[in-house]
Amino acid sequence: MPEADRSTWFRWPQSYRERLPRPELAPYVSCVWVQEVAPDSPPFAFQSVPNGCVEVVCVLGGLPHVVGIQSGLTRELLAPGTVMVGVRFRPGAAAPVLRTSAGELVDLTVACDDLWRGSALPVGELLAAAGSPQEAASLLEAEVLRRVRAATELDPVVRSAVGMLVLDPANAVRTLTTELHISDSQLRRRFMTAVGCPPKVLHRTLRFWGFLALAQSGPRRRRSLAALAGSAGYADQAHLARESVAITGVAPSELLAGIERNCGENHIHAPTYQPLLRARALNGYADLSTL
Repeated sequence: MPEADRSTWFRWPQSYRERLPRPELAPYVSCVWVQEVAPDSPPFAFQSVPNGCVEVVCVLGGLPHVVGIQSGLTRELLAPGTVMVGVRFRPGAAAPVLRTSAGELVDLTVACDDLWRGSALPVGELLAAAGSPQEAASLLEAEVLRRVRAATELDPVVRSAVGMLVLDPANAVRTLTTELHISDSQLRRRFMTAVGCPPKVLHRTLRFWGFLALAQSGPRRRRSLAALAGSAGYADQAHLARESVAITGVAPSELLAGIERNCGENHIHAPTYQPLLRARALNGYADLSTL
């Protein structure tokens, strides 16, 4: 199957844009995304902050692959002309669809053929022939939907726990086992299978993404790190700094400087950021009217 003509696809030197999935996928998928680097642009040094999610990704012209949750900041140099599409599962939602433990995918990139029993090649060819990046993303989304329809049910305990962690960035881990009527060891075991990390690690990850969301939302771009730390649910700025170094390897000011250089109207993170912003507003950490 021939590849599509991509000469008119690129509006910016590089871009990253998320959208919500179709409603049937909403319990399993948080967003569908497209990343592009124009053919006449220099290579783009892309940095990915751990997000606690498993993703199905395809560079157009190649085969789809599964990216497990990451334990640290990852860096990748994207060549000019790269077009990449992805489907991001919600924390804990990939395992029943991929029919494997998320704990076995941590820090790994696995060819979809290893999980999809030989169907990755036709999917890759279909995406390569798409008429636009958005069409390619929709085709990958449709493939994931087909597998969601055949998946087992989500772990209800993990799903409830993840929802609690999203809603309360400061205190939820302390009360999970009591509210869910489960022991610490049982909850940890089920998280390792469904999510790929313990509840505390996911909690830290979600809180840090709440900080990133606040830092890039409206007038909060001009707020101090101390104010951002408080709004994100950290004890103070020093707490935020320690967590930033632990999660990404760099100080929050350095991380935000890189984001400021690379992000703008050509980067859309709303499907990831908005639930976190709403949760912080509902818990009194932020004023929703200013977001």
